[in-house]
Amino acid sequence: MPGFDITFVATYWQALLTGLGLTLRFTAICIVSGTLLGLLLALLSQSKNAALRALVRAYVELIRGVPVLILLFWIFFCLPVVTGLEIGNFASSVLALTLFMGAATCESFRAALNAIPHDQHDACTALGLTNRSRLLDVIVPLTVMRAIPNLLSNTVALFKESSLASAVGTVELMYIGQNIANATARPIEVLTVVGILYFLVGFALTRLVSVAERSVLARLAA
Repeated sequence: MPGFDITFVATYWQALLTGLGLTLRFTAICIVSGTLLGLLLALLSQSKNAALRALVRAYVELIRGVPVLILLFWIFFCLPVVTGLEIGNFASSVLALTLFMGAATCESFRAALNAIPHDQHDACTALGLTNRSRLLDVIVPLTVMRAIPNLLSNTVALFKESSLASAVGTVELMYIGQNIANATARPIEVLTVVGILYFLVGFALTRLVSVAERSVLARLAA
């Protein structure tokens, strides 16, 4: 067994950086789609329709209660059998992580919605704002601002969960790292470097969460 030599991984730095770029792009797609889904679900959870609220709650509990890997496998392997539609590995990964992100951000947005003071709603009524204007000009901006720290925390979690996409052959950092490890028979060094790359990006995002949280708290206290 050859000795531990992490420097040999430098030979593959271009492939690993390409994989990191693909992971970041893939994560960004899931963040945008999942956040929009979560905001929609949070707004629907405030509906006066009890059945609609129950459906939203059932969705959130189901998705949060199922491991992401199981969800990914079900979409990739089982959904085509049920629907008769072929779903590629990239589309399956995006769908699974979008559903995961949607459930997580729904809870963040719902908590932010409930935290909006009642006098904001009273002010909208006093100004004679339409429901559309009240929603788009007041409620949604306040909700997003209050939810920013939690949304960024969800982003960190999603970035780490994105490595699961390699299990169905989606090309990203983990998938490329596994291929290099298999080709070189040096999994310890390669996976160590892959882990370091995930840590560096995750740590930067975590620091961003702390900065954003302080900024939001300062604005809310002003």
